Amino acid sequence: MTTERSHILIVDDEPQIRRFLRISLLSQGFDVSEAGSGREGLELADTQRPDLVLLDLGLPDMDGQRVLDELRRTSQVPVIVVSVREQEAEKVRALDSGANDYVTKPFGIQELLARIRGLLRRQNVAGSGFGTLRLGRAGLEIDLAARRVTLEGNAVHLTPKEYAVLDQLARHAGRVVSQTQLLRHVWGPTHTHDTHYLRIVISKLRHKLGDDPHAPRLLQTEAGIGYRLLVEPLEES
Repeated sequence: MTTERSHILIVDDEPQIRRFLRISLLSQGFDVSEAGSGREGLELADTQRPDLVLLDLGLPDMDGQRVLDELRRTSQVPVIVVSVREQEAEKVRALDSGANDYVTKPFGIQELLARIRGLLRRQNVAGSGFGTLRLGRAGLEIDLAARRVTLEGNAVHLTPKEYAVLDQLARHAGRVVSQTQLLRHVWGPTHTHDTHYLRIVISKLRHKLGDDPHAPRLLQTEAGIGYRLLVEPLEES
């Protein structure tokens, strides 16, 4: 997969939004399809097999959360929810249901394009069966097969919990991983509300990786939602 020929499906009932996204995506060399309803979006996703879906939640025939649920029954295509709904509960529900990212309208197109490129890059690397994730700008390498982390060529010694959290973020690099997902995977299903455990581990990871929480190069916090391992700097909108 290359950025030039990646196929993006836009599912949004607002013609002006679809037009704005279509023009922006075409200018970056993407192929674009559009759907104005949830059912049409599901049909196009099934027949056209896009590389990524931009999904609105406020659709005329069915809620976008239901579209996401139905899509996830048959496909693991990357999905970025693009919605006016900014409530934390909506974002968490979408991410826990399988959305790869969540962008609130109005949004900066350059940031959205950066998130699209990051997800497509991650999907491409994952499809090739990668074992090592390299973040060149930060000098970080994560060897998932050997469970080894190096920073600018030097070994980084992590506790089992620290490595487990970083491992999960690396396996979903470029996308938001919710607090619930991380707590369930690392600490178990009885600890999904113990967010202080996660905050402590993230703080220690940032210290060991030399990452500034106020200007992150690696670990980005999505307040109240979760965390993202950055695969490239977000561009100014």
